[in-house]
Amino acid sequence: MMKKTIRFIREDLASFYEPSEIESFITLIFSFVFGYSKKEMILNADQILPESGLQKVAAIVSRLKNNEPIQYILGETEFYGLKFNVEPGVLIPRFETEELVDLIIRRKHNLAVKILDIGTGSGCIAISLKKQLPGSDVWCCDISDQALKIARKNAIQNEVVINLEKFDILGQSPFSENGFDLVVSNPPYVTESEKKLMQKNVLNFEPSLALFVPDNDPLLFYRSIVMNAKKLLVPGGELYFEINEAYGCEVSGLLIENGYNVDILKDINGKDRFAIAQKQ
Repeated sequence: MMKKTIRFIREDLASFYEPSEIESFITLIFSFVFGYSKKEMILNADQILPESGLQKVAAIVSRLKNNEPIQYILGETEFYGLKFNVEPGVLIPRFETEELVDLIIRRKHNLAVKILDIGTGSGCIAISLKKQLPGSDVWCCDISDQALKIARKNAIQNEVVINLEKFDILGQSPFSENGFDLVVSNPPYVTESEKKLMQKNVLNFEPSLALFVPDNDPLLFYRSIVMNAKKLLVPGGELYFEINEAYGCEVSGLLIENGYNVDILKDINGKDRFAIAQKQ
């Protein structure tokens, strides 16, 4: 019975997660395993569930008790209203990155621009931008073959055409100079010393390559992207970054030194989170 299964999930995870997070898990699990919406769960509370589905629920709960992210367990997540495949080889998209995408869409609404997403991961930024700015020419790159494979799969699933290239952020850009109106990136920006503040489900499962930078060089990836973007952007073109809240001034200084006009914007929690820079 559905009510009994919900009670099982709550009781089994009670010592591992906060109640609100468990309720979120329940909604995701029932949607994934049984295809029920939250409303249908309420209306069908006395429904007898198939044994095959109950076995899947038990397996998911078991993995959650090992701190494995629910997105990796289900193999998917939602981002900007779209469904994306995610695996341990790519970062799980965050709400802050949705804010970055929304910021670009609002500023470029109804425009057809040439966009480059550096360090694309699952492709969530590039694909969401292409979906909302369909006239745009969207390119994305990553150093990881696995990430490019997942991004390609997500593009097909979401019915958009994007261009994918393999590219090491710290290397020389393979792209033609002065061709892009907009470069966007959410590069690694969590310092090694900040690891102690992070939860086990992030540290144990998400790719460190996409998360961490050395304490002695927190702007490692920003510096390389800024230098490449100077060659890639058309005059007046824009560079959009998601940034570490602790380094807003440093990122701003880096951009100003390289001839950009810069704005540092806060996220919904009031933290310095986005840098928008225009090439002069």
